[in-house]
Order: sequence, then structure tokens, then C-alpha cells
Amino acid sequence: MVKIIGLGAGDLKLLTLEAYQSLQEAELVYLRTEKHPAAQDLKQEGIEFNTFDYLYQKQDKFEVIYEQIAREIIELVQEDKQVVYAVPGHPLVAEESVQQIINNLDDQEYQIIAGPSFLELSFAALGLDPISGLKVLDGLAFSVNDLDPSVDTIICQVYNRNIASEIKLKLMEIYPDQFKVKLLHHVGLPEEKVEEIELYQLDRLEWIDHLTSLYLPVDQANSTQFNQLLEIMETLRGEDGCPWDQKQDHQTLKKHLIEESYEVIERIEDEDYFGLAEELGDLLLQVVFHAQIAKEEGPFTIYHVITEIIEKLIRRHPHVFGELEVENENQVISNWEEIKEQEAEGKDRPSLLEQVPNQLPALMLAQKVQKQAAKVGFDWTKVEEVLVKVDEELLELKDALKNNQAEEIIEELGDLIFAVVNLGRFLEIDTELCLRQAVNKFKKRFNYMERQADKNGQQLEQLTNEELEKLWQQAKKELY
Repeated sequence: MVKIIGLGAGDLKLLTLEAYQSLQEAELVYLRTEKHPAAQDLKQEGIEFNTFDYLYQKQDKFEVIYEQIAREIIELVQEDKQVVYAVPGHPLVAEESVQQIINNLDDQEYQIIAGPSFLELSFAALGLDPISGLKVLDGLAFSVNDLDPSVDTIICQVYNRNIASEIKLKLMEIYPDQFKVKLLHHVGLPEEKVEEIELYQLDRLEWIDHLTSLYLPVDQANSTQFNQLLEIMETLRGEDGCPWDQKQDHQTLKKHLIEESYEVIERIEDEDYFGLAEELGDLLLQVVFHAQIAKEEGPFTIYHVITEIIEKLIRRHPHVFGELEVENENQVISNWEEIKEQEAEGKDRPSLLEQVPNQLPALMLAQKVQKQAAKVGFDWTKVEEVLVKVDEELLELKDALKNNQAEEIIEELGDLIFAVVNLGRFLEIDTELCLRQAVNKFKKRFNYMERQADKNGQQLEQLTNEELEKLWQQAKKELY
């Protein structure tokens, strides 16, 4: 049997009577660490104890230390020893070793004897009522995704300046450098200190130690929060909002969604990654806009959108979130398609080619239609066959031009483009991106021609065909 005791967050005066009596009566007493104000008081009371401080000197990783502590305590319990394991604060607050012990013992093999945690003393030091919302994070284990500026946050286990520096770097992804925070030092003890600083100063204080915590007040003006974006969108659509936003619906927003998508692509192609952040924001706005309209009309909310994609990503990645093993990217794609088929079972499905959205750009539409047809074996077997088809379509276009029939020319030109798309697909080249690359190359060369003409005090429209060709060849030489 092990009694897991909370020593409180200060000296012996904060120890409960039950905890004190258990320590006096115990056969074996183990402290996780002697670096606690109550430890010296226990010595003065004549209570003998062992500690696990030696593990901290041998290991750099806290998780390894906690695993070893838990293992040793569990072994003592299995040997029928009557053990007291005492930890700072409350046993169930920020005590990973305790969690590992109770997860590996039956309920009758352990008893929790509470002690006041650092939280209660922190509330008193800050004058904070947690009923309005509070988040508590482990300074050794939290991630940026855990942060929520809309609620008060306390980060515990700010053991030293190195850890404070790591915490600061994470916080600065969400909070501004000058954001005012408070460091809590030795709360509940005579030397208690609460000091307000700016975030960038966090790792510059000499006195940070194992009894230091960090308080982040609510930051309602924080512009990184998704919920703030939702609130702004709701306001714009509300009674006192923007007349233009109020008039929009799913149909009127279609063109804006397409435009924003292409602007994202343009930033990627230009490798303008600061601009990409802005354009991705504009694209996200379109998602939020549609979700707000749907919320008003009833079909779904943004949270349904998020739930759908989370569930789909987990479901379609069993090699990451499940036990399926894959060897390469092709197996991933094959499994993805198979899972999609399973998801569609029992549903009324459109025909194979009707599953491709007709609103896609023409080149992308052609690629996807051809890919769908290839799934049932309707495809070329080798690239030479596709090249023959391209030549055939080119000859038919030439014949149509000789006949000078507009409709026939349009049809044959379309067939030629379709055949070229097939060639690109067969070569595993995205013809949509391939053509965009060619267009961008043409634009750069043409811009070069304009600049060169301007240097000579000329306009392109004033030049002869020979002069234009000379500039074009010069552009090709300089830019490619």
C-alpha cells in the first residue's frame, strides 16, 4: 500500500493533519525531492525520509526520472511495504510520477492524501478568481496549440532560466513581445514575490527556480485567435454590420473563393511567403464566411466543418493514426482511394466521370476526367501511343485550318489540347501547373522586352517584327 501525500506548496504549516500523521506513522517515507520548504521542517520533526534527488543528477530528461520513480514505488508496493510517497503541492496537480504510479496500481493499492497546491496560493497572490475561466499548463510539456489568450493561464514548473527561455519562445508565437506577464516566486513563503514584466524579459531574471510559475492574463485584443475571427464575421453579418457582407450568400461568394484560391497559388509560384500568409488569410475568410451563412440558415456551423475534416484526416491516415503499415507514397494513395470507396458504400454515387467537379479549370478538369477513366483500364499502355495521338490530333487541326471551318477548328484544337493533357498525365506532369509555369516564363520575358525598349526610349508597339524578335531572343538568353 502506498499513501501518496501532498506536502503543500510551502512549509510545514500548510501540511494537512492527515498528511502529517501519515508521515509520522509510515514505515518508509520517500520524497520526490528534498528541494521543498517542508523537507527541512520534517527533519526537525524527526521524520526520516529518502529522496529521489539522485535521479535528477543522473538523468537529463524528466520523463525518464518520473518513470524510474514510479517503477521503484510500485516495486515497494508489490513487496507489501507500507510506503508514503510525498510530493510538492497536491499529488494530482502537475505530478507526472503520481499519474504513472496510480495508472499501474489497483485502487485499493494506493491512497491520495491531498495537500494545497501552488494554485490556491497563486490565486491568493494574484487576487484571481478562477471561476471565470483558467487554464493550467505544464512548462515542461505544453505546445503553442495549447495556448488560449481568451482565458487566464498559469504555467507551472518554470524550473530555471533555460526552461523560461523555451517557454518564452513558444509564447512569442502567440503573444506580443511587450505583453505584460507576472512571475510568481515562492508563493506562500515569507520570501514570496510577484513581479510583472514584459514577455521578452522572461528568461533574464536571476532568481527563477523550481518554485516559480508564470501567469498570463486574458488578452482579448490578441489577433491570433480563431474565435475572434468568427466573432468579427458574425458582427459583419449582424444587424449593425456591413451592408455588403449582409447581402452575400453562397452563390455570390463563389467568384471570390475562386479568386482568392488563385491568389494563393500566385504567391506560392512567386515564392512570396509573407504575401502567402496574407492570401491564405483571405482564403480562410471565405471558409468562415460560408460557414457563418450556413450557421444563420441552419445546415451547419464552422465546428461541423472542423469536425468533418479532422475525422476524415484520421480515417484516411490509418498508417499514422492506426496500425496500418505502408512502404511508400503509392501505397498511401492506394489506401486513400480504397477508404474513399468504403466511405461511399451505401450512398447514391454519381457515375465515375460525374464525380469530377465540372467547375474546375479546364486543364485540371481534363486531368481528373482522364485519371478517373484510367481507373477502369481505359488508358494508354505506353507513352509512344500518346505521342502518336498528339501527332494525329495536330494533323486533324491542320486539316481543319485548311478547310477554314470555325467550329471544326475549335473542336480539333480542343482535341489536341486534351491529347497533350493526356501526355502530361501519362508522364506524371501536372499540366495545369506546367502551363502556368510556361505563362509565367512568357510574362518575365515579355516584361524584359518592355524594360529594354523603355531604356531605349521606345514602345514595343513602335518596333518592327525583326526588332521584337531580337528583343525576344535577348530575353531568352538573359532569363533562361
